[in-house]
This record gives sequence, C-alpha cells and structure tokens, in this order.
Amino acid sequence: MSLKVAVQMDPIEGINIEADTTFLMMETAQARGHSLFVYLTNSLSLEDGRVFARGRDVAVQRVKGDHAQLGDLRKVELSDFDVVLMRQDPPFDMHYIDATFFLEAIHPKTLVVNNPAEVRSAPEKIFVTKFPHLQPPTLITWDREAIREFRAKHGDVVLKPLNGRGGSGVTRHLVDDPNLDALLEIHAELGREPVIVQKFLPSVTKGDKRILIVDGEPVGAINRVPAKGQIRSNMAVGGLPEPVELSARDREICAAIGPELKARGLIFVGIDVIGESLTEINVTSPTGAVALKRFTGIDATDVMWQRIEGLRAGA
Repeated sequence: MSLKVAVQMDPIEGINIEADTTFLMMETAQARGHSLFVYLTNSLSLEDGRVFARGRDVAVQRVKGDHAQLGDLRKVELSDFDVVLMRQDPPFDMHYIDATFFLEAIHPKTLVVNNPAEVRSAPEKIFVTKFPHLQPPTLITWDREAIREFRAKHGDVVLKPLNGRGGSGVTRHLVDDPNLDALLEIHAELGREPVIVQKFLPSVTKGDKRILIVDGEPVGAINRVPAKGQIRSNMAVGGLPEPVELSARDREICAAIGPELKARGLIFVGIDVIGESLTEINVTSPTGAVALKRFTGIDATDVMWQRIEGLRAGA
C-alpha cells in the first residue's frame, strides 16, 4: 500500500539527520513506498472548512548536507493526503494549539498522527497527572505559598516551566535554597503559565529513561544520563544516551497508560521514567527513535508505519 504523506515540521534543511526522529520517520516511509510532502505551520490556511498548505514534495537520503531533494513550492489541500505527521517542535503555545484546530478539520478522514484534538487536550506535563500512582509527588501551580508548603513537605524539589521543552529551565532546589523565590519571580516576569514542582528523585543521576510507545505498546527504550554535576538528562542539554532494557516496572507503567494512549489516537508517544516513577508523557513531537535504532536495531518508526498502514487499510 502506497500512502501520500504530508509532514508538518520545522524547516527540513536545518535538521540534524544523525539524531532527528522526524527524518527517520520520513526515511522509513519512503523505503516502504510512500510519497512525502513537507510544509511549515505558517503556511496553513483554513478556507470554508477546507485546509490548505504550501510546501514541497521531497525525497530524503541519509547524506549529510544533501539529505533532502525538494520540489517546487506548491499549494495542496491536506484532505488529499492519506496521512499527516504533526512533527513541529514545541513550545506548546497558542501557535501550536491553533495548528491542532486546523488539522482537526481533516482528521480522521486524513489520519493525523498524533490525533490533533488529543494532542491539544494532553499537554505532556499535565496529561501525566491522570496517573498519580505512577508519578513522583507533583504540584502544578501559580501559588508561591503552595510551592513553599510542598518543599517543606518533600524536601529537595525540581522546578520546571509547564510548557518548557528539552530540559530548558529545569532547576533543582534544596530544602534550604534561598534562591527559589527569586527564580519564581523570573518565571512570573517571563510569562503567565504556572510552574511544576516535583520531589527530587536522586535516581536521576543514573539516567532518565525514554520509552517509545506505538499505538499503546512499548517498542523499546534508551537511557539518557546527565552530564557530570547536572540533573538534566535531555540530549538537547548534554545528556548522553545509552542502551537499556525495559524493566518490570517500565512494563507495568506502559500497561497502565497504554490503553488510554490507544483510545486517544496517540500513536507515537515517548514517556520519561526516572527510577520507578513516570515523569512525562510526550505526545507532541517525541524523539529518541534514532538512538534506539542505533543501540538495539529496533526501528520504532517502522513499527509506527506498519500500524498506520493497517489503520489506513481498514479506513
């Protein structure tokens, strides 16, 4: 089965093909006989209930500096495609949210991965709170007094911006850290969003596991180890990936959340596990597939395309 695939992404010219999961998705799709078209969110238009985009047909190849052969710019109607991959990077701001409304107009006749309505209603650091028995103690709030009370109760804490990405803005605060109030003031000056406060997990020094889940089923995992003296393990801020096996606890977590992911049409998901605790459910543009394939030979994107082809065959 040959599918027409449109990819909503950041500029393909600037991606790092050695680490980019979206590129691997496209490379795998092409190898399976599917055609590819790329466009940016700012080219979207909604006219009389129909969704259009301006972009280019593309062929990809794993050649550094020459990885994308692009056709001429043209306008397309997205309902003419079988699949749209929503793969632009966060931040999960109003620009991102508006794009989900556009894509919701064509889904599920055109299969959007992930389901745009569910991406909108499942922000990764809030969606995970549906599973409090799997999380470390967690508070999301604007209220500074609630944060002081939480730290007094739990000791060392980690502070995160609610809609941050890639480990940006994540800080650790000891129980007697005098800088917490000042940092909360900076957060308030930068935006109106609440912050997340979580009990610090010492096991983060051993790594933050990224588990890739396709249509509710775990495919494989990598471990991301923080650089020496750091608590942030995201590869974007210097974390080093290493191979790792799924533990019994990892499988327990996946079994608990998998049915919910499947029911919501969240086909390609990356979850983060520190020690025994689930910390995030990433549904916007999850990464980690390249490292997983390099370490284990498991291609989560190939598993994804097999599932998509099955869904399209039954449509």
